[in-house]
Amino acid sequence: MSNRSSWIVRPPLWVRWLFPATLWRENTQKKRVYLTFDDGPVPGVTPWVIDQLKDSGAKATFFCIGDNVRKYPGVYEKLLRENFDVGAHGFAHRPGHKTGRNRYFKDIDRGLEYGGRVNWFRPPHGIIFPWWVSGIKKKGLQVVLWDVLSCDYDRSLSPAKVVDNVLSNVRPGSIIVFHDSLKAWPNLKEALPAVLNWLKANGYTTELLTSINQNKRKL
Repeated sequence: MSNRSSWIVRPPLWVRWLFPATLWRENTQKKRVYLTFDDGPVPGVTPWVIDQLKDSGAKATFFCIGDNVRKYPGVYEKLLRENFDVGAHGFAHRPGHKTGRNRYFKDIDRGLEYGGRVNWFRPPHGIIFPWWVSGIKKKGLQVVLWDVLSCDYDRSLSPAKVVDNVLSNVRPGSIIVFHDSLKAWPNLKEALPAVLNWLKANGYTTELLTSINQNKRKL
């Protein structure tokens, strides 16, 4: 893996220090992780992910694109009925470096019109300026990035490499990113079951992001 790729899969500490008000992982030694899925809901893919999670007894948080919620409300309702956590991922999946602040924040607000009141926001493409974070927090949203990025969306990678990206980097408290999208589907359909099986076999539990705050209150 190149240095550039390794930075994407597990961002180094210096990158995390640039965003002190964001959530990258839970600081814990207990073997629990936080599965997250970006870019849905998508017919076919998201329901399949839900079934995989249910069969494995796993929990997850879905960062939904507002325009997909608009187009596929039935799939979104299925997520809510199954009691998964949901978060915001913008309306049109606009990357921060190509979008001015006003347009970017309006896109967040429009996404919330369809996704409803949520607690979490993941920047589209994982790109955001540090000085925008406080404005997002004023909307009542916690910005969530990641400790492990599967890169399942990368068609140049094999499913085995996607699995390796996760298993070589996972640790207690990791926030792990997959994508319930058509782009990721060729890798996801093989990688997700393999990761779920490995986590269970190695004594990891999966939790909703909401439980991070609950765990802090228990300390």
